[in-house]
Amino acid sequence: MRIDGAVAFVSGANRGLGLALARELLARGARKVYAGVRSPESAGDPVPGLVPVRLDVTDPASVAAAAAQCGDVNLLVNNAGIARVLEGTLDPAWIRTAREILETNFYGIVLATQAFAPVVEANGGGAILNVLSEVTWHSPPPVSAYAASKSAAWSFTNASRTDLRPRGIQVLALHVGFMDTDMTRGYEMKKSSPREVAARALDALERGKEEVIADEQTQSIKAALGSEGAQYLAAQAAQP
Repeated sequence: MRIDGAVAFVSGANRGLGLALARELLARGARKVYAGVRSPESAGDPVPGLVPVRLDVTDPASVAAAAAQCGDVNLLVNNAGIARVLEGTLDPAWIRTAREILETNFYGIVLATQAFAPVVEANGGGAILNVLSEVTWHSPPPVSAYAASKSAAWSFTNASRTDLRPRGIQVLALHVGFMDTDMTRGYEMKKSSPREVAARALDALERGKEEVIADEQTQSIKAALGSEGAQYLAAQAAQP
C-alpha cells in the first residue's frame, strides 16, 4: 500500500506506539490521520495534522460512529490495547482480568475491522495493520491473560486476511516485544523504540507484506516455534 496520500485511522493514538505510528504516517505523506482516543478533550497537546476522534473500541456504538465519521479512510491501524499483570494462571482474578483485556485487545480489533473494512473497500481498497505481540507465541504466566488476547487477535488477523484480500484490502500483522512506552514504565529490560517499530511496520506495509517481526527477540521466538526448544515449552521468568 502507498502511504503518500493515504487517509489513516489509528486507534490508541494518543501515546506510545500509536502516536509513533501516527507521526510516521504524517512524515511519509499521509493526507490525513485520524487519532482514535477515548477522550479527545484530554488527549494532550495537539499534534499538527492529527484529527482526534472519540473512540472506545469496547463499545460497538462508538466504533460504528467513528467509522461513519471517517468515511474517507483507506488504512486502519488497530493499535489500542491494554495489559495487566497477574500472579499467575491460578490467580483468582484471571478470568475477570482476561475478560477486560479481551474486550479491548481482541473484540476491539474485531469491531473495528468489521466497521472500517467496508469503508476501506468503498474507497478503492487499502490496508489494515493489527498490532500484536511476541507473546502471541509464548505465554509468561504473569501476562498469560494478555498473551491469550494477542493469540486470539492473531487468529482473527489470519482469518480476516483471507476474507479481505479479494476485496483489495491488505492485512498486516505487527509482532513486537517490549517497547519503551507507558505500558513498560518501571520495568528494567531491553526495549524497542516505538519510532523504530513504527518505521519498520510502515516499511513492510508499503512493500505489501502480510507480517512483520519488529525486533530480534520476537524474531528468535517465532523462528524456534517448530523446534523442541520452542520458548512456549520452556520455563519462563516473570514478565510485566
